[in-house]
Amino acid sequence: MPVTLGQYFAQSGADPSLVELLLAVSTGCELISAAVRRGAVGDILGALDSENVQGETQKKLDVISNDILLKACAPASGLVAIGSEEMDGIYGVRKVGPQGGFFLLFDPLDGSSNIDVNVSIGTIFSILPAPTSATERDPTEADFLQPGRNQIAAGYVVYGPQTTLVLTLRAGVRAFTLDPVTGDWLETNEALAIAPETKEFSINASNMRHWAAPVRQYVEECLAGETGPRGKNFNMRWVASMVADVHRIMMRGGVFLYPWDAREPNRAGKLRLMYEANPMALLVEQAGGAAFDGQAATLDCKPVSLHQRVSVMLGSKAEVERLTRLHAETLQPA
Repeated sequence: MPVTLGQYFAQSGADPSLVELLLAVSTGCELISAAVRRGAVGDILGALDSENVQGETQKKLDVISNDILLKACAPASGLVAIGSEEMDGIYGVRKVGPQGGFFLLFDPLDGSSNIDVNVSIGTIFSILPAPTSATERDPTEADFLQPGRNQIAAGYVVYGPQTTLVLTLRAGVRAFTLDPVTGDWLETNEALAIAPETKEFSINASNMRHWAAPVRQYVEECLAGETGPRGKNFNMRWVASMVADVHRIMMRGGVFLYPWDAREPNRAGKLRLMYEANPMALLVEQAGGAAFDGQAATLDCKPVSLHQRVSVMLGSKAEVERLTRLHAETLQPA
């Protein structure tokens, strides 16, 4: 009989208040999964006449998913505050005090452009330690600005043909699939590992003319195939949902790139550091891969704002190392 999520937590020795929070996240994701399955029948498709803090048009399901997670997670006794891609500022739950606790960050529904066409989407989440304070005070945005290496746990849920939770407590990566009959999360992989070598890359190649030279060179090398400098043929995959693309890498290897773009030269990248890049980077590193932001390891980036954007390159270690070398060579003085 497969191990359930609850049984895994009981065996893990994790802090009970952390377990309580993670179970609350999983409950929220079950409810989101049910909403996604209903689709047009549940009148949840389409866009709203509103934008999020990033200036992106919100889908109905973006807002619904955000509300579901807020409601499901707020009662968790160790939760101090929440940050969401869909909210301008933080959502305080309780005071920062001597007892410590946790901050929860999430992208409630990644891949919104795929909602209306019935392609896989997902939820990404990250848990950081809340500071302790001798005098109780309200949590602040500055409290959240910790490097990704501080994450206590991270994960994502992909809503596809199966609803699958991929989770790390910083001791490897495990996958649990939601049984639609019993409602249990059942362990389907106890040790996800990303192969260091791959013949598959994931990027939106239509933007190639806008990329920095190292990324263009990398993709050109891949496209040159077995007669090129890499000496092998590559396949390209692109779902336009980070959760779906990273999940494929988790299951069979590959590299995912969402790089800097010259159309917005003053912005380091498109994806959010706190809600997308950091949790995915932790999962990828824990599975034996690597993650790079164009300057250094993603998890070493010191955040300067809650909604900070970064360049993302992650996956099979050998490919990320190649990308790192190409960037270093470009930055070297002539």
